[in-house]
Amino acid sequence: MSASVLKTSVNNKSPEFEKNTRKVIDLVAQIKNEEEQICQGGGPKAIESQHKKGRLTARERLKKLVDSGTHFTELGVFAAYEMYEDWGGAPAAGTITGLARVCGRTFMIIANDATVKAGAFFPMTAKKVIRAQNIAIENHIPTIYLVDSAGVFLPLQEDVFPDTDDFGRVFRNNAVMSAMGIPQLAAIMGMCVAGGAYLPLMCDHILMTEGSGLFLAGPALVQAAIGQKTSAEDLGGAKMHSQISGTVDFREPDDEACIQRIRALADKMGAPNPTPFSRVASREPLYPSSELYGVFSSDPGKQYDMREIIARIVDGSEFEEYRAEYGETLLCGYARIGGWAVGIVANQKKNVQTTAPGSDQKRMEFGGVIYTESAEKAARFIMDCNQNRIPLIFLHDVNGFMVGKDAEWSGIIRAGAKMVNAVSNSVVPKIAVICGGSFGAGHYAMCGKAYDPRFIFAWPTARYAVMSGDAAASTLAEIKLKQLEREGKRVDEKAKKELYDSVRATYEHQTDPRYAAARLWVDAIIDPAHTRDVLTTALEAAALNPEIPEFKTGVLQT
Repeated sequence: MSASVLKTSVNNKSPEFEKNTRKVIDLVAQIKNEEEQICQGGGPKAIESQHKKGRLTARERLKKLVDSGTHFTELGVFAAYEMYEDWGGAPAAGTITGLARVCGRTFMIIANDATVKAGAFFPMTAKKVIRAQNIAIENHIPTIYLVDSAGVFLPLQEDVFPDTDDFGRVFRNNAVMSAMGIPQLAAIMGMCVAGGAYLPLMCDHILMTEGSGLFLAGPALVQAAIGQKTSAEDLGGAKMHSQISGTVDFREPDDEACIQRIRALADKMGAPNPTPFSRVASREPLYPSSELYGVFSSDPGKQYDMREIIARIVDGSEFEEYRAEYGETLLCGYARIGGWAVGIVANQKKNVQTTAPGSDQKRMEFGGVIYTESAEKAARFIMDCNQNRIPLIFLHDVNGFMVGKDAEWSGIIRAGAKMVNAVSNSVVPKIAVICGGSFGAGHYAMCGKAYDPRFIFAWPTARYAVMSGDAAASTLAEIKLKQLEREGKRVDEKAKKELYDSVRATYEHQTDPRYAAARLWVDAIIDPAHTRDVLTTALEAAALNPEIPEFKTGVLQT
């Protein structure tokens, strides 16, 4: 069988390549250093306090739970980044979530970090747990909860308690997952109080370690409410729940024994249903993934060939490009990643000389911009992937849709609506990677967060907003200047520049991928060189859900 092997023209000795490499590696190092700091949780004193109770920290538990020699794909590590600083912060939102192998099988792991405010639920904690559950629901991933939480963080209870994406949704999701037949195991390895006590009770298996507590109200609250004095052990200890209430299935002496029991139960679960997606033996790309650092340019004024990126991600660097000579600012094509068949939709960052529709006139199309022809091509390609049960990968570096009279006359809004329709109604797994910019309606068309990607990842070079920093800063600064002028205030050139710089700095901060990750707009910030591995893990998880609904688009603008 013939295949289209992507050729490379990259000069990895060129000054531009070396400059790009240094810039990206510096960003990656910065992200990794911050991740290491976040992974310290509440810090050395809080870790020591956990050990004095005879308990492991959440990360120590994970290390023993996950199969030796396998990688824990952490999601949401930057959740709550630079948030809740009035309360001392909440590293990783006080909980750890991610995909891991346990006894050879993929699980979603959700573990409270008791070193962060005793594992209390901040607003972003609830949202992070719900996001992990939603990923498990969409992909039918069995889930393990390691429970060690004091419950709701009371000073912020109004933002944790009542809404559809708040604390109560966690237990609703437990019930929905159980009804769907998605296995759930919960291990109470510390405190589990108040409404949080429902989480393990909604799961298939409940384990509890000695010294842990499970109760709707602790001893102090019980005494205040009904005047009854009792010890924590008598009220809701492991022995009581094992022998008297019959609430827990397994009572374990300590964390180590509990983890071994979880692994034993995971080992005996039934096999997952066969996947409907194509997979063959994986093959490495022809070119090293480390070259992604030098190939990619985060400079908005610089061009690069997105095919060079694809060549370092896909199996054998083979890419069957769809309508390669039409709508060239958007690349579409078939490939394999980690052996899985995928369809790829990627923004081309090279400017393209083409012929204007309906004439023989040449025109230049700008890289990173979606034109009418590229939108129509992508819509047709996405529908084809749905027809043939091929998961979709979106690689973002998009400025938006083309504007201007020529674009409007060509029907850009109609074509964009067609692409958005196809993305919205797509029923195969969709996974997005934001490599560079992801701005405005281009973000939507490329399967942004609002369009239900199974996973959404970002490189450290990602920028995520309604428009680019320079354009937004100019617009916002102009609005403020006109407001000042209406108020009768005169603004000299120096003040104008200071205003512009201030607005730009604020806006640039908000477009940083850490800002997005803090709010769970992206699931993880990943090292570009690890993109292939992360996508393979995501595809393996997505393949656990064998159900593909009928694909319907409704009315298409034609």
